[in-house]
Amino acid sequence: MDRRRSIKALLVGTVSTGVLVEACNTEEKKAPEAKTEGKADDPNASGINRMKEETAHEREVRSKTFFTADEMATITILGDIIIPKDEISGSASDAKVPDFIEFIVKDMPEHQTPMRGGLRWLDIQCLKRYEKAFKDCSPQQQSSMVDEIAWPEKAKGKPWLTQGVSFFNLMRNLTATGFYTSEIGYKDIGYVGNQPNQWNGVPADVLKQYDLAYTEKELKECVSFDKA
Repeated sequence: MDRRRSIKALLVGTVSTGVLVEACNTEEKKAPEAKTEGKADDPNASGINRMKEETAHEREVRSKTFFTADEMATITILGDIIIPKDEISGSASDAKVPDFIEFIVKDMPEHQTPMRGGLRWLDIQCLKRYEKAFKDCSPQQQSSMVDEIAWPEKAKGKPWLTQGVSFFNLMRNLTATGFYTSEIGYKDIGYVGNQPNQWNGVPADVLKQYDLAYTEKELKECVSFDKA
């Protein structure tokens, strides 16, 4: 059930592309002034500068609860099956992926019916097979059930699994998004963002290739850093 490697490969490409696009934007940016007032659940408490409409929308989203406790328990189990804890980093639940999914389905209501319907479908299948809801099944029974819907190609020709496959695809996408946009996920793929560095000028071999050279004045006036 370890899908971390393939998910990571997809996310690395996505993150890298975003970084390159941002790096190519040479327009000078002014950092927004941090706001320190507010409570922990205040959308602006983190210092993120938002429009009033965005702040009001986030407050409204956070004030509501969509999933039941049983549904959240199932989402937590599924998330940890998709991205389990390993020697590199924590699991999906360690990265608070269930909370992320709860927020997303309220922020993007089109996910509500597919998610709730899929969770219900999963419980019905487990009740038929094991006489228990998914969250109450053994780890072996849970893995067996997930294996049937986690691989779309294997499920072809089995129409009774169509809803389950569709649900698990959505669950996997939300889990990967939530995990790899968290601090744990950043570290898992080795993403460090923009880092300060020191530049010692164009390397000598490159200058020679293009028949160029620094003048004595440039060498004297420009600061040269020794490589540590």
